[in-house]
Amino acid sequence: MAKAEFGIIDELDCAKDYSLYEPKKYGCVFIDDFIYIDDWWERLSIMKTYFHNMNRPSTALARYGVTLIPPESLSMFQDIVITDKRLGSDKSLVNLAAKIQEAIDGNKFMIHFGV
Repeated sequence: MAKAEFGIIDELDCAKDYSLYEPKKYGCVFIDDFIYIDDWWERLSIMKTYFHNMNRPSTALARYGVTLIPPESLSMFQDIVITDKRLGSDKSLVNLAAKIQEAIDGNKFMIHFGV
């Protein structure tokens, strides 16, 4: 399985490059990239994000890098996850939906580590 990992940044440092792989630091949960991300790509492609740091605005996810997902994009991301028909049969999607809700509740950035 190719993991796509998602966590929460407690305090965003706008000057920091988040390229270092630190899933434990951000309390990451994971999904299988190849099973889900391709299916979601069209909707993800309009979601505002940043690649590696705040100086690289983009959209979607850095499939083979690090993505910062700002609070204003989290409701769109949550909608993508919770409308997936596989939600009821895959605990990893349930965990991701809960992690997104936690970030929304705290008005926090999420971090994504690609495969």
